[in-house]
Amino acid sequence: MGFKLLPIEWVTTNYVELLSDNTSTPLLRWFLNSLVISVSHTLLVLTVVSLSAFAYSRLEFKGKKMLFSFLMGTMMFPAVVNLIPLYKIIDTLDWVNSPLAMIVPGAASVFNIFLVRQFMSNIPIEFDEAARIDGANDFQIFSKIILPLIKPVLLVVSLFAFTGSWNDFLWPSIVFSDIEKMPITPGLQLLQGMYQSQPTLLMAGAFVAIVPTFVLYLFAQKYFLESMSLSSGVKG
Repeated sequence: MGFKLLPIEWVTTNYVELLSDNTSTPLLRWFLNSLVISVSHTLLVLTVVSLSAFAYSRLEFKGKKMLFSFLMGTMMFPAVVNLIPLYKIIDTLDWVNSPLAMIVPGAASVFNIFLVRQFMSNIPIEFDEAARIDGANDFQIFSKIILPLIKPVLLVVSLFAFTGSWNDFLWPSIVFSDIEKMPITPGLQLLQGMYQSQPTLLMAGAFVAIVPTFVLYLFAQKYFLESMSLSSGVKG
C-alpha cells in the first residue's frame, strides 16, 4: 500500500481505549498533572524573572555588575551537573513526589533574566525619571510603566518556561515514583513499556501530549517574532 501521511480511516477508538484506563496508565490524570505543574511553573518564572531583570536593568546597587557576570558564568555549566545536589535539596524539603519538585526549580533561569534585561534596557530611562518626578516609587514604575512595555518578551519567556516544564523527562523521572502524581512525559515511557505491541495507542498518547504546546505556539507565534526586535517594546 505504500506510505500514507494521513490515515485512510479516521477513528477515535484508540483515544477512548487509552483514556478509559484510569489505573495502570491514567493518561488524563498525567495530562492534568502536567498542566498544573507547567502553568504554576510559568507564573513563578514570570514573577521571578521580570523582577530580577528590572533590578539588574533599572536599579543601582553595590556589586550589581559583578553579580550579574557571575550569574552569566553559571550558564557554562550543563544542567545535568545539578541533578544530585538538587535532588538532595528536594529530598530535604520533602518535595519528592510533589508538584513543587518541578514548579520551584528553574524559576530563576539566567537565560530568561538575560533576555528580559536586554529587552528592558532598550526602554528609555526617561520614562523612569518622569515617573519619579510625579512621585512614583520603584514598584509603581515596574508595574505601571515597564511591565506593560515588556509583554512581548514575557510571552516568549512564558513559552520557554511552559514548554520546558511540559517536555521535561529526566527530572520528573527522578523525583516521581507515584504513578498518580506523574506528569505526562514519564507517563509516556510507561505507555511504551505497556503498549509496545500496540503502536496506535502509543501514537494516540503522544498526540495528546503535544496538543498544548502546539496550540500555545500557534496562538503566540506573532509575539515571539515581535520580541526578537529588542526595541519593539517602545513605540513612537
